[in-house]
Amino acid sequence: MPLLARLFRTKSVARIQAEAAAGISDHESGSALAKELTTFDLTALGIAAVIGAGIFSTVGNAAYSGGPAVSLLFIFTAIACGFAALCYAEFASMIPVAGSAYTYAYASFGELIAWIIGWDLILEYAIGNIAVAISWSEYFSTLLEGWGMPIPAYFRMDFLTAKRGFDAVTALLHQGQTLESIRGLDGMASQVLSYEAWVNAPRLGSLPVVCNLPALGIVILITVLVYVGIRESKRVSNAMVVFKVAVVLFVIVVGAFYIKPENWTPFAPNGVAGVLNGVAAVFFAYIGFDAISTTAEECRNPQHDLPRGIIYSLIICTALYVLVSLVLTGMVSYTKLQVADPMAFVFGKEGANLLVIERIVAVSAVVATTTVLLVFQIGQPRIWMAMSRDGLLPKVFASVHPRFKTPGFATIVAGLVVAIPSLFMNLTEVTDLTSIGTLFAFVLVCGGVLVLEQTAPAAERKFRVPYVNAKYIVPAGVVVACLIFTLYPPATAVARNFLTITPAEGESWLGAFSHKIPFLVFAVATLVLAGLCFFKNLSLIPVLGLLLCGYLMTELGLVNWLRFLGWLAVGLAIYFGYGFWHSRLEAEAQQGD
Repeated sequence: MPLLARLFRTKSVARIQAEAAAGISDHESGSALAKELTTFDLTALGIAAVIGAGIFSTVGNAAYSGGPAVSLLFIFTAIACGFAALCYAEFASMIPVAGSAYTYAYASFGELIAWIIGWDLILEYAIGNIAVAISWSEYFSTLLEGWGMPIPAYFRMDFLTAKRGFDAVTALLHQGQTLESIRGLDGMASQVLSYEAWVNAPRLGSLPVVCNLPALGIVILITVLVYVGIRESKRVSNAMVVFKVAVVLFVIVVGAFYIKPENWTPFAPNGVAGVLNGVAAVFFAYIGFDAISTTAEECRNPQHDLPRGIIYSLIICTALYVLVSLVLTGMVSYTKLQVADPMAFVFGKEGANLLVIERIVAVSAVVATTTVLLVFQIGQPRIWMAMSRDGLLPKVFASVHPRFKTPGFATIVAGLVVAIPSLFMNLTEVTDLTSIGTLFAFVLVCGGVLVLEQTAPAAERKFRVPYVNAKYIVPAGVVVACLIFTLYPPATAVARNFLTITPAEGESWLGAFSHKIPFLVFAVATLVLAGLCFFKNLSLIPVLGLLLCGYLMTELGLVNWLRFLGWLAVGLAIYFGYGFWHSRLEAEAQQGD
């Protein structure tokens, strides 16, 4: 088989559907995943993934920039996310097997792209969960400290943060300043805490033992739960989702009595630009609904339940986000909401002064981040399992535990991949990688729907994305956007008029141009897609999802793109070193013939 044909060979939808109907099991043990999930369970898992730290922190920063009008931004962003959600729903109804975007890409784009998206999803799930584990540790430590049970700083902080704080404070001490004077400097309070953690930590020889034990503990606990079974996982998830949704509704109802309508005036104090400053943060608050598609083989009726679970969870989360944003901006002025915990803040001394509710919100924040960890720790092993079945990973990743009916080995590895880095590392610099990885998955899923419309139009689908012909709408929209873009160039650094390249002070022309490369690539791709819409009569909703997610990727900046491309390069090295030579697809196809 020619090289290119082998790299881009696809797995037919009909074959995937036949395998799913026959039942997929571990060839060695004969065990298959347990079918436990209903529409309610899937909806709860979607809410568990989406309503996490975002509703407890992102809402505040977005409201600070856009004012009360941020509530409209949540609606508009939900519509944008809905484009991708509908595409996921169509794929889930057509391809009822584990693997999510990886399996969808295999059916539409071929093996190489499937590997790339499978490797990319590690960014969304594994690296994303490291950041979530660290965030959970901060919430949990703050909660215990409020109850008078503080965890020593050296056991709730990573090694690098403590070392950097020690170096920064030591340099100032050598200049003759005192520790108290340094603590009073802007931005130095956290550095002093890091310094004290380094100095007071227990030693192994001369090396201080500084590690994030709460992050390690929660990852181990979640991994054990996911390993034991999907039934146990769903029960715990459902209980926590009911609790945190009840808390959010309680906050909305109680907060409504403390709303001051004058706080909603002006509704958009910083204009449209101020509202749009929160686009990225608000969009990423919705990330997570796609993870439930990894549980397709554990659904009782995946082709019916998965599309409903995806759509229902997005609708419920949108309603909660909009109501919370209106209540928060009505209780206190938007100018006070740039805080880490806005929901607790509005019930504190600056707001309603209901300290009991403030404590309840703090507990709910811990629960919310726990559910996010749970959903993504469920998703990651199942993607690895799907890749292993195709020979792209060692076959041990596809093994199903004979008693617990879960991908046991993959679950343990996923736990280690998250637990060990979260113990020692500070990943604030790579959290945007999670976002770019997620958006890349959305782009391929939306594109995959367009491809299968052309290559497999007759494939059985229990749900279809509503068809609206994009033949004239998208080309006309691109022409209008180009005119507006040229006459009124956006103010953001990445999306500034590409015809005008103005280096910042101390920056070279080449440096200024390089930051525009992601947007220039997007602009060319948009023109190509507009042409395909005109000649191929493509479906509008997947096209809009592809364009929106592609644009948001450009807003993440060149540095994150370079990191992302570096990550993909490592993945390609692994593919050509192992997966390319062990792929079973061709052999299985020959056996089928």
